Amino acid sequence: MVPGNAEPCPAASSSSIAGLSTAHDVLFFDLDGTLIDSAVGITRCITHAFERMQQVAPPLEALRSWIGPSLRTSFGPVFNDADKVEQAVEFYRERFDTDGWREHDVFDDIEDTVRTLKARGHRLAVVTAKNEPHARRIVEHLPFGDCFDDVIGATPDGSRSSKPQLVAEALSRLSLRLAQCWMIGDRRMDIEGARHHGLRNIGVLWGFGGAEELRQAGAGALAERPTDLLALI
Repeated sequence: MVPGNAEPCPAASSSSIAGLSTAHDVLFFDLDGTLIDSAVGITRCITHAFERMQQVAPPLEALRSWIGPSLRTSFGPVFNDADKVEQAVEFYRERFDTDGWREHDVFDDIEDTVRTLKARGHRLAVVTAKNEPHARRIVEHLPFGDCFDDVIGATPDGSRSSKPQLVAEALSRLSLRLAQCWMIGDRRMDIEGARHHGLRNIGVLWGFGGAEELRQAGAGALAERPTDLLALI
C-alpha cells in the first residue's frame, strides 16, 4: 500500500533476494526513534494509562526513556504486580488504538535514505518492540512504508518482546543468514539484540538513546544523521 500520492519504493534487484553479497544486505530498522519521532504519541498514551490507573505519571523527560523497551518492562517496576501491569498495558493501548498510533513525525532525511538503500538492492524490514499490529499500521501509513518487506513486532501477550527474540523472529520469518543482516536503531536494546545474534549494527543519534548509551552497548558504528547510513552500509 502506498499512502496518498507517495511514489512507490523502487524494487530490489533480483541479486538482493537470492545469494546476497555484502553490497546487498538485509537491513533491520527499529521504528520509534529511528524511522519516526513518536515521543508525543507514546508519552501521551503512557500518561493516559497512569491516569486510568489513578496514579501520577512520571515527568515527561523521564518518560522519554520508556521509548524503546517493551511496555511490560517499563510498567513492571512501577506497579510490581502482574495484573496491574497488564491493566496498564491495556489502558495504554486503549488510547494508542484511537490516537497514539498517528501521533508521530518522520525524521528529516529518513525517507530519502530508506529509498536510496532500497534502490541499491538492499532488502529492508522493521524490527520493533512495539506491538506488531500497531507497528504494521504505522508502517503501512508511512509514505515509504512499501520499501519494507515485513514488519516484525512484539506479540500482544508479550511472549515475544525482547530485541533478541524479535531479531530471531525476523531471521526465521525471512529465512536469512546472520552474515546478511544489519540492525539499525537508537537504543541499547537494538544493539544488544544485534550482538546477541552476531549481527552488524549501527546506533543512530537522532533518536532517544544517545552516543554514550550506544557505545556502552557495543555499537559497531554511530550515525549522526540518516544520510550517514549511506556511507556506513
